[in-house]
Amino acid sequence: MHENCGMAQDSDTKDSDDSKSDSDKKSPPKETSHTTEHEVSIRGARIPYTATAATLILRDAEDEPQASIFHVSYLRGEVADAAARPVTFAFNGGPGSSAMWLHLGCLGPRRLMMSDAAAPLPPPYSIVDNEHSLLDITDLVFVDPVGTGYSRAHGKTKAKEFYEIKRDASSLAEFIQTWLTKHNRWTSPKFLAGESYGTTRAAAIADELLQAGVVMNGSVMISNAMHLGTLVFETGNDLPHVLYLPSYAAVAAYHGAVKPPGGDLESFLKEARAYAIGDYARALLQGNQLPAEERTQVALKLSYFTGLSAAWLERADLRIEIGRFTKELLRERSQVIGRLDARYIGTDPDHVGELPMEDPSYIQPLGPYTATVNQYLRQELGYPDTRRYEAISLKVNESWSWADDKRMGYPNTAEHLRRSMLMNPHLKVFFANGMYDLATPFFATEYTASHLGREEHIRANVYQATYPAGHMMYVHPPSMERLRDDLERFYRAAIPA
Repeated sequence: MHENCGMAQDSDTKDSDDSKSDSDKKSPPKETSHTTEHEVSIRGARIPYTATAATLILRDAEDEPQASIFHVSYLRGEVADAAARPVTFAFNGGPGSSAMWLHLGCLGPRRLMMSDAAAPLPPPYSIVDNEHSLLDITDLVFVDPVGTGYSRAHGKTKAKEFYEIKRDASSLAEFIQTWLTKHNRWTSPKFLAGESYGTTRAAAIADELLQAGVVMNGSVMISNAMHLGTLVFETGNDLPHVLYLPSYAAVAAYHGAVKPPGGDLESFLKEARAYAIGDYARALLQGNQLPAEERTQVALKLSYFTGLSAAWLERADLRIEIGRFTKELLRERSQVIGRLDARYIGTDPDHVGELPMEDPSYIQPLGPYTATVNQYLRQELGYPDTRRYEAISLKVNESWSWADDKRMGYPNTAEHLRRSMLMNPHLKVFFANGMYDLATPFFATEYTASHLGREEHIRANVYQATYPAGHMMYVHPPSMERLRDDLERFYRAAIPA
């Protein structure tokens, strides 16, 4: 059931100045909160819970409001000792995305009925109980960073001040500490869950929290993007070319552009990994010193893995940029494949262009998720905010500062995670990747995880899994079921008996 229990906690939402536009700075914002009671069936068990949609005000040292953070908290009912129950803080990435994807697609007690790797049906959309939710194991808090959802900057603080790695992480770390205080949950086992750029911020948040004396039990990293040097295709950075090759091989096999020997995809990908960090990496490192004969052999081998022609690969200087791959693989069919999930295919209006005009795996789910989160928050959870819910903010994304502690080079919050794991030897990390994800490839995650440190406890505390799906592997029903199984084992391992 989904029964509305009315307003709760600090103030009446309808009267809150926090519902006004960002430009309204005349009166201070008020915290808002609306709680409803529900129950859900998870793997055959009845789970009663409360859902609270709320804002929480972040304040500076002078107690002036800086931002209001919108979040939805799901707390299991009929619990003997809530303070001993795990709690997970979840957020998506972008940067500029609200938490709607993990909220209504993966972890929350309700989920959008979504077609897998295909164009969605037109409205109306259906939302159903999520039998794979983690609410039976952990309480859940879905958090929208400043500039997303209903979260806004206030007072003299400009929103753009939050659009950087450190301030974003510190603001969310502050939110978590304040939430723990408000809900008397300081002694609870604590987890972070991030997707895509959400993993970038999760690593930084864990470090911020540890410095403040908040010890985490674990982090769930879905579609890891901590080390941007493994993902950014730029002249002079050959690392992504090496780390993307196994994903290209998986995608080419999926679409029938190549045929793994004996039909054995696992062995084919193992071969691609070995070639990528062996002969292919050595060839790229030689630059224009690579002998012509070896260059030809590398092009032929790349063609074997990717299905692209050796002639095209030679013209591309043996380097396959992601946009070119998504455009080129099915060019003869006048189709493009997805970047977030290469199982998706679309028709590009420009049949001769070098790069795709759109990503079908982004555009096709966006409408159903955006419509559903707006309807769900207002109707089912009864949160009466008439402002626009920023499901995805391109303004935030385009305004983002990628500087990381003023260090040169590509942002790499894996260093923050390594520091946290060294100082907190009990911190466990679970990496989940999609085999057909071309935004955050699985081999890049394997590379990042293997560089967290040689210490035995770090190696023992890292868990990894790859699923036959894309960036949001949870839209693929078999992968969602397996992900839930893997997460349950991970949480059991990370919570002291």
